[in-house]
Amino acid sequence: MRPGSGREASGTLTVLLDVDGTLIDSNDAHARAWVDVAKEFGHDVAFEVLRPMIGMGGDKLMPRAFGIDHDSSEGKKMSERRGEIFRDRYLPGLEPFPKARELLLRMREDGHTLVVATSAQKDEMKKLLRAAGIEDLLEEATSASDADSSKPDPDIVIAALEKSDAEPADAIMLGDTPYDVAAATKAGVAIVALRCGGWSGDDLDGAVAVYADPESLLREYDDSPFAAARARESSRR
Repeated sequence: MRPGSGREASGTLTVLLDVDGTLIDSNDAHARAWVDVAKEFGHDVAFEVLRPMIGMGGDKLMPRAFGIDHDSSEGKKMSERRGEIFRDRYLPGLEPFPKARELLLRMREDGHTLVVATSAQKDEMKKLLRAAGIEDLLEEATSASDADSSKPDPDIVIAALEKSDAEPADAIMLGDTPYDVAAATKAGVAIVALRCGGWSGDDLDGAVAVYADPESLLREYDDSPFAAARARESSRR
């Protein structure tokens, strides 16, 4: 398997799923957790500065926002504390976007394989999937622990392809940030983007299609890239 493989896609797909901001309304909460931990460690960085960075992993965010190496002693302490703050203060109040579960069920009806590809840490990912009400629908999951570098680098997307034994041409990613678009594109995977994470259609340039949210995609599913793959296969029979 190589990113950018030219093999013709089959009728069923491996759907690589971002979670935060795509299936669950959590991007603001992540930004607030970073604001909180920054204050505890003596860094005054506003929500408005941090919010556009949500979607990249801590290894990218911390040097950019605070000038701190993620792998440094301070970086590790901040990262651990941020996780505690997010799980204790914000995660209990998070809710999935409307029709997120129904959208994944529709994909499964088409025979598509659902695989998580997120920059979240593994323990946090599990709690997010439970909060989103989708943990029982997934075949595989990859998190920050499966990749050397987070989005917008392609490592997590490539790891998800490898774990699911899928070729890039047989996959489509679903995400919500420019970092998802960049990671998928670098891995040779087409991406469908949602605006519910807080970015505009222009910000998501490079996606093969853009929808408002899971409910909008479900409503227009029959005309979406996810249905098109199944239709192509049916026409060959």
